[in-house]
Amino acid sequence: MQVKKRDDSFEDYDVEKIHKVVEWATEGINGVSFSDIEMNANLSIHDKICTAEIHQILIKSANDLISTDAPNYQYVASRLLNMQLRKDVWGYGDQAPDFLTFLQKNTDNGVYDPNMLQRWNYEDIEILGNYINHSRDDLFTYAGLQQMIDKYLVKNRSNGDIYETPQLAYMCIAMCLFDTVDEVKKAYDCYSTFKINLPTPIMAGVRTNIRQFASCVLVDVDDNLDAIFSSIHAVGKYTARRAGIGINIGRMRPINSPIRGGEVIHTGLIPYLKNFESAVKSTSQNGLRGGSATVHVPFWHYEIEDIMVLKNNAGTDDNRVRKLDYSIQFCKLFYERLVANEDITLFSPHEAKGLYEAFGDNEKFEELYLKYENARSFKFKKKIPARKLAEIFARERLETGRIYSMNIDSANENGSWDVPVHMSNLCQEIIHPTVPIQSIDDEKGEIGICILSALNLLELNSEKEIQSACRMAVRTLESIIDYQSYPVAAGENFTKNRRSLGIGITNLAGFLAKNKLKYEDPDALELVHETMEQIQWSLLNASCELAEEKGPCNKFDETKYSKGLLPIDWYKKTVDELVKPTYNMDWEDLRDRIKKYGLRHSTLSAIMPCESSSVIQNSTNGIEPVRSLLLYKKAKNGILKQLVPNYHLRKNYYTLAWDMNSNQPIMNIAAIIQKFTDMSMSTNLYYNYDHYQDGNIPLSVIIKDQVYGYKYGLKNFYYANTPDGDGNTEKDMGCEDGAVIEDSGCDSGACAI
Repeated sequence: MQVKKRDDSFEDYDVEKIHKVVEWATEGINGVSFSDIEMNANLSIHDKICTAEIHQILIKSANDLISTDAPNYQYVASRLLNMQLRKDVWGYGDQAPDFLTFLQKNTDNGVYDPNMLQRWNYEDIEILGNYINHSRDDLFTYAGLQQMIDKYLVKNRSNGDIYETPQLAYMCIAMCLFDTVDEVKKAYDCYSTFKINLPTPIMAGVRTNIRQFASCVLVDVDDNLDAIFSSIHAVGKYTARRAGIGINIGRMRPINSPIRGGEVIHTGLIPYLKNFESAVKSTSQNGLRGGSATVHVPFWHYEIEDIMVLKNNAGTDDNRVRKLDYSIQFCKLFYERLVANEDITLFSPHEAKGLYEAFGDNEKFEELYLKYENARSFKFKKKIPARKLAEIFARERLETGRIYSMNIDSANENGSWDVPVHMSNLCQEIIHPTVPIQSIDDEKGEIGICILSALNLLELNSEKEIQSACRMAVRTLESIIDYQSYPVAAGENFTKNRRSLGIGITNLAGFLAKNKLKYEDPDALELVHETMEQIQWSLLNASCELAEEKGPCNKFDETKYSKGLLPIDWYKKTVDELVKPTYNMDWEDLRDRIKKYGLRHSTLSAIMPCESSSVIQNSTNGIEPVRSLLLYKKAKNGILKQLVPNYHLRKNYYTLAWDMNSNQPIMNIAAIIQKFTDMSMSTNLYYNYDHYQDGNIPLSVIIKDQVYGYKYGLKNFYYANTPDGDGNTEKDMGCEDGAVIEDSGCDSGACAI
């Protein structure tokens, strides 16, 4: 039997070469067998096979052997994949390329931003090149490394050529963002040891010529044609630069309302939403993922009943806009009438003057709302039972999973902004003040932009490490604000003046399991409270240090921080029912320093989903409970297997989402996290048909969760997950053991940050 080499020549098949590679890949790894890998592989080897194909077969063989009984095959498969990657990027041999030569080549080829070579001299480049620790590639599982290759390493996406390996990428990111060798080294160590989780736009973009790294963009739409089409233009620009989009249409008038004194009749919201849908879906995000957007609308809007069913498969294309997601905004008045089983009234924003602007301030809103309910002059006014609207919402949330909610009053009252906020972002963790643009070049408008990252809780083992990671995360994102470009003036206006950051946490499930705690344990609430206190204090401390160095952000006076208030002051006090408000950090000293120096950033914290980026770090997703101990991740090259962190030691301590009888444990944890988060979080809930009579989930359960979350200060709800046999179990995919496949893509309109 002969084998075809890379130079197209042939040689006799040499089984010893296979032995050598597999023995190397399994060396020092417990619970694996090189003979099992070879036996699986031999079945697929044939005459005239290419050497590259043999290597792929070995990788697949190791991946196939990953199971709960033999989890460490994920590291064998990773070594084999890394070997192939290095051959593709480095060429033959085990030596990494000379770092300066590597940078020069990728710069000359237009792959890298010339900024790196312009900013760094040859001596520093040599020092940093020697500092790169390529052995850290061994930290990757197979799923993590494959995800890194598929989504984050710079490549030619037309022919598949890859230009870098992971450690080279991490070092280049650090070199783009920091100015001294010592800071670059510290940043590289944080990124490459998985202490800090960097989202897709940063991981895939920093070091390239595309200088837009914001994950989230919030576009507020005014009620006129220039504003609408300028907003559509802005959405297209930011979608093309990897951002997820939040769109607010709450200001727009409903169908059949008069324009120009009745000369023209308005077509309503749906035709314009189709334009937004086209802008989002016609733009590929550099081959990484499809564009995605969430549309925000208040519960009292005259068209709300039609808006809430736009994702439903029933109906015609004319009355459906399925490729956008929707977030319905509620407040205290709605919940009160829901509980009392009373009616609510729907209005048109153009008739009910000031109602939209008051939405978020309960006192002002209720005063105007009651006034307009009693007015007789409105053409666009309709009463419906609050319960009816809640049931429509619950039904669509249960059936699609992709209709979200925002408690607009909680967003305004229990956060850092001292100016009104009207919307959130794609994934429901960002809350920003926004001003609609009237043209694409409008410098007076504000498009909310947030740059994200997260702290990997499982890799931070002390308060000192938390403070160090927080400092690095803050300084990383601070650098990005000035390093990135701004395709729309209103986005730059917002970002440069407010410098909003959204730093969150990931691997919460792994962190709790490490501490032998489940989500429902009272001690888990205490631990989360203590940890989140340390994190938020450390983030604020890092921002205050930067304010002392560089000055506060220009619009610091529009935050509650400028009034001397802190998260321990403005949180929803019902959280005290869950955990006592005892504190270990010196908040009063921090308060005094903020009064003296201010903060460099208007916001510091938000909890992003961490879907794709969690795979890289072998982390559990964000604050999510895991769905199974063995997860199957959909990827471009097939199904990736990944075990939960510390599987052997902690498998009995993981909370499985589908085993939970209610969402209260998740919401309790989220409420405590929200206490110390100055924006919001992507909070997902889980509904298992097996827990309900006849497999039917009552709509009342969805509604009760909404009310419960509101009671404890949750600002947003993201997905409603159900195991409904639509390809989301490995049995559906021909897999084993009933583990759950998690989708790391955006095909449904969800964000994979």
